[in-house]
Amino acid sequence: MDIKEIQSLIKFVAKSGASEVKLETDDIKITIRTGSLSANSEPTYVHTMPMAQPAVAAPAAAAVEAPAAAAAAPAAEAEDDKYITIKSPIIGTFYRKPSPDKPVFVEVGQTIGTGDVLCVIEAMKLFNDIESEVSGKIVKILVDDSSPVEFDQPLFLVDPS
Repeated sequence: MDIKEIQSLIKFVAKSGASEVKLETDDIKITIRTGSLSANSEPTYVHTMPMAQPAVAAPAAAAVEAPAAAAAAPAAEAEDDKYITIKSPIIGTFYRKPSPDKPVFVEVGQTIGTGDVLCVIEAMKLFNDIESEVSGKIVKILVDDSSPVEFDQPLFLVDPS
């Protein structure tokens, strides 16, 4: 169980109205208590027990490819630096289309201008048009349709040239 799953579980328990939830598996024990702490109550503790990782011998070919992959990552980051990243201004659900029966707002390779609608983000049953603040060409769409997005999460890469 990773930290995002734990955070989601905490939010779910808080919304459910339950006062206490305990979860125990082979590798983790979690107790979540909601409500304010009084003088008689005790704080919530999260205790994670380390999992034993099986030792796997990596083939020699994989060991040779690892440095090449490590070198490729900075090259990709350097390539992305020349692009402008359009980020989410709000938390919500990302949609590429105005409605299910309509075409998507933008595609990779499409030229956009300032003020063009790139997507819609639904937050609390309100659909917010996300407009471009730059002109250029869409290089990459970083979020899948109907996916949840966080504030300041990258959505699009735009080549301004």
